Amino acid sequence: MKIGVIQASSQKDKNEALYRCTCRAVANNGWDDTVINFGILPDEKASFSYIETALNISLLLSSGAVDFIVTGCSSGQGMMLACNSLPGVLCGFVQTPQDAYLFGRINGGNAVSLPLGLNYGWLGDINLQCVLDKLFDGAFGCGYPPEEAERKRHDTEALKRINGITKRTLTETWNRIDPVLVRKALCWEKVRDYALQFGTRKDVLAMIGNHENKPDGIL
Repeated sequence: MKIGVIQASSQKDKNEALYRCTCRAVANNGWDDTVINFGILPDEKASFSYIETALNISLLLSSGAVDFIVTGCSSGQGMMLACNSLPGVLCGFVQTPQDAYLFGRINGGNAVSLPLGLNYGWLGDINLQCVLDKLFDGAFGCGYPPEEAERKRHDTEALKRINGITKRTLTETWNRIDPVLVRKALCWEKVRDYALQFGTRKDVLAMIGNHENKPDGIL
């Protein structure tokens, strides 16, 4: 599984901690996975809002370039809402180890949003590590508690089916999104280049390629 770390510019000073804690949690729990840091890095001059970041998250997941995203913003709420408004993303808001553990075992989504500013405090890095440790503590979507695992798995699959029915795909919505947002999203070069190199969804990759070939950058 490929895990992407990405967050909005408002909390770019937390990027190093978010990436480090994710890598440690994955390794500590015996996952043989790759963690990719997309930024925004503290020394980058580019600025992306949580909405623009969420659009890039949808691009990464919808293209098949990554399988899971660890993200966040100041409160974590805005990023979660923006992600869940976009195709291909099922994002949970996690702020405690309990939240993270239950989301991973029961809900089995493909993204989590963490509060990287609100109540972060001087023990923020410790709480962040504990949250991510519990997120990756076991298989996603396995069900919890054990005696209700089968029912929980059934409910989770039903939710994912509903999510797939009620949401259009990224290729269907791309032309309907504000072209200014689209242009800004594709300015995130590391995301765009990674999606083009490692994405598996040909329709999404063609969409990116077609957009880049437009002289005015608008589809």
